[in-house]
Amino acid sequence: METVNATYSYLTNMEVMQVLQKIKSTKKKFGMRNLATVTYEALQYLEESPCKTQTRESITNYVKDLASYRLKSHEVLQMVNDPPTSPLHTQLLIDDNKAPLTDEENEKIIQLTYKHFYGVETTPQLPQQSQTQTQSSSKEKKPEQKQPASAQADGQAEKQQEQQKK
Repeated sequence: METVNATYSYLTNMEVMQVLQKIKSTKKKFGMRNLATVTYEALQYLEESPCKTQTRESITNYVKDLASYRLKSHEVLQMVNDPPTSPLHTQLLIDDNKAPLTDEENEKIIQLTYKHFYGVETTPQLPQQSQTQTQSSSKEKKPEQKQPASAQADGQAEKQQEQQKK
């Protein structure tokens, strides 16, 4: 994407959703049928995204907390629009691979995401015990191998031939 006029600023998904809701609520539809379709489709998408629960205050606080990291403005915008929930997700949102974030920075960004957008102070993690139990139980149980239908049919055909011979 190229910025044509630098005096304009980018909008978050939450702001776009608010504008589209305002357009949808107006009685006058500007005589354009396609506008209603585009508005409807975009709202459907945005109402299922994380921006539905975001507020201006939570976004502002999140951006202030992210200011201590060496992120570009478009990277911060991406993190607001698609809040990272894993270290891989965070790295995918950052363009600069020359100076990648450390593991600690990644974890802190994820914690900030949960704090500001999900109201949780720490990231939810599976207990270690349940993970090891799952792994050990999957090793113990081996699924029974079934014969393909053609092999079963061949076996039945052989039995029938043996019976006919007798």
